[in-house]
Amino acid sequence: MNPLYTIEKRIAPLKDALLNHRIYAEIDRMDALRVFMEHHVFAVWDFMSLLKVLQRQLCCVEVPWIPAADPQSCRLVNEIVLAEESDEDGRGGIASHFELYHHSMKQCGANTAGIDGFLSELRQSPGSLAAMESPEVPPAARRFVQQTFKLIETGNLCAVASAFTFGREDLLPEVFQRIVDELNTQGGGTLEDFKYYLDRHISLDGDEHGPMATRLLQSLCGADVSLWEEAEQAAVDCLVARQELWDGICDAISQNESSR
Repeated sequence: MNPLYTIEKRIAPLKDALLNHRIYAEIDRMDALRVFMEHHVFAVWDFMSLLKVLQRQLCCVEVPWIPAADPQSCRLVNEIVLAEESDEDGRGGIASHFELYHHSMKQCGANTAGIDGFLSELRQSPGSLAAMESPEVPPAARRFVQQTFKLIETGNLCAVASAFTFGREDLLPEVFQRIVDELNTQGGGTLEDFKYYLDRHISLDGDEHGPMATRLLQSLCGADVSLWEEAEQAAVDCLVARQELWDGICDAISQNESSR
């Protein structure tokens, strides 16, 4: 049996649970969406860290330069990096998808203190995740990022590629975009930047980056059964972590409501 099909079959119930999660019923007002973004921005940042692991392992980023051992995988990764790290920003400029998300938060009034403080400390202490312990970092986001870095620290490239492939933003269903459209109308256009981010990121994922990531995973695992088994477990783990993040965001939305 095709190992990719085996993974898809195993994770199908997890993906269905995510696509039908109660979080989408909770995000029915701007305050709730802001809470969502204040958590989800860490997943957007976290995603770039997975991508950079792949780039560091599959492409030469050192001086003096040496040719990549696998030019095809190197090309796939660099094409994804190009758009994720330096895409068109919709205004004639260039920005990473993380920066697009951050701009979206500011436009709609979401609190960026958590992610800003985290990045500020990270710049002062590169390579250390101690900044994740800041009380300004939402607990659910902290747990999600810690799970990802636990995977990264294993050094298992196939597992990282699997998490990158199966934990992508196609987990945001069409209903989420409709919710954002409606809230944008209610809010007088304060979600225009977020709409652009969603359109751009999800479009690239579905049409280009998703298939590229799949080809990359196939190239890395080859015909090695044990590597495919590790990739399968990583796919399951990353989707479980995403579900726990969604659960945590729902709890935070409820707490925000009760404190008003």
